[in-house]
Amino acid sequence: CKMKAHVRASRVALVLRRQRRGVERARAEPARPRRSAPSRAAGHVRSSAREEAVTGSADEGAEEGPSPAGTPTAAKAPSESSAAAKSWALIQKWGERVIRMQANETGALGRAKKVAVFGGGSFGTAMAVLLARNKPTLEVVLLLRDEELCHTINTEHRNTRYLSKWELPERVRATTDPAEAVEGAQYIIHAVPVQHSSAFLAGIKDVIPPTTPMLSLSKGLEVGTCKMMSEVIPDALGREQPLAVLSGPSFAVELMEGLPTAIVAASEDEELAQEVQELFASSCLRVNTSTDVAGVEMAGALKNVLAIAAGIVEGLELGNNAMAAVVAQGCAEIRWLAEKMGAKPATLGGLSGVGDVMLTCFVNLSRNRTVGVRLGSGETIEEILASSTQVAEGVATAGAVVELAETQKVYLPVLTAVARIIEGRITPRDAVESIMRLPQVPEV
Repeated sequence: CKMKAHVRASRVALVLRRQRRGVERARAEPARPRRSAPSRAAGHVRSSAREEAVTGSADEGAEEGPSPAGTPTAAKAPSESSAAAKSWALIQKWGERVIRMQANETGALGRAKKVAVFGGGSFGTAMAVLLARNKPTLEVVLLLRDEELCHTINTEHRNTRYLSKWELPERVRATTDPAEAVEGAQYIIHAVPVQHSSAFLAGIKDVIPPTTPMLSLSKGLEVGTCKMMSEVIPDALGREQPLAVLSGPSFAVELMEGLPTAIVAASEDEELAQEVQELFASSCLRVNTSTDVAGVEMAGALKNVLAIAAGIVEGLELGNNAMAAVVAQGCAEIRWLAEKMGAKPATLGGLSGVGDVMLTCFVNLSRNRTVGVRLGSGETIEEILASSTQVAEGVATAGAVVELAETQKVYLPVLTAVARIIEGRITPRDAVESIMRLPQVPEV
């Protein structure tokens, strides 16, 4: 028995010595690089581009393990074989391929000879200029009501009412004749304010070819009907029309300056959405495509009302905590109603949703935020509108949003408070106090 116990002890000691030697050897040797999964170039690329961009693996250039005895090693500069370098090269390769595709004369921009723009406000003018910059030979015609402004644009090449500091490209001109504006146009851009769109389109529907795609820039809900522009346009024309809507965080001034911007083109016709992408995309404008028309439109309409709420918080000087709370609550309310209308959660979390909310709620260039600031500072809505030269769609949309929410059985405390303030039924400070006294609820 003593002999057997001695043999067992010897074997145990041998195993322990081997384990210690293995640990010491592992500490002394550099760690083997792990093979990582292939990295994708960009989440929004089309399938063919994805297949081309996603190649190879990142099994080179991994960092070494700790030195013997736990001594830290000096950090090494990343090499050109690192995962980031490989992924960046693939992204650039994909980008060059897409640029070549967009430069193709058979693409939407290559085929286009003329584009009509309904409305000569700041955003319609900026998008007209962007198209003219994308293709210098493209004829872009603004349809306006004001003959004097038309003459100024055609002779001085400036929209002196909006964006007057910028000279317009020579191929951008203006007219008051709907037939002249539309004749021969491959696309029509609709930039007329929502509340005037039905009457405007009904009056010129006979000159609009039923096969010409209309691209809507207008954001809001029609008062009285609570309709989105994707519903207003066919109703006003009395027929179905190829249609896409464009929305996202985009100030006209920054588009004119050529600053980086990203928007969404949404259409139930995926091919049309891609045409719009090809038409507008440039080195300063990214255009993502979507088929979620309801999501893009609802987010674009409701964020204007939320921006008024954010401005009220600023005007009342309630602080940053209150601003964050109001905007977060407003985003939840947008989600509750938009999803009832068929919006996809991913859309509401993207450029046309959260992206546009951030721009409109937090930046002083926002017309709707400015209205809120002035309301919070004590001015009446009548005083504000009388001194404004541009339309803040959130003012009219607020009441329509509450009506639509009632039909969908959705309750929106912040957005409803904005509507009541605009109606003059409650003061901004009383609205804040009422919301703060609401029952405490779980996070939703």
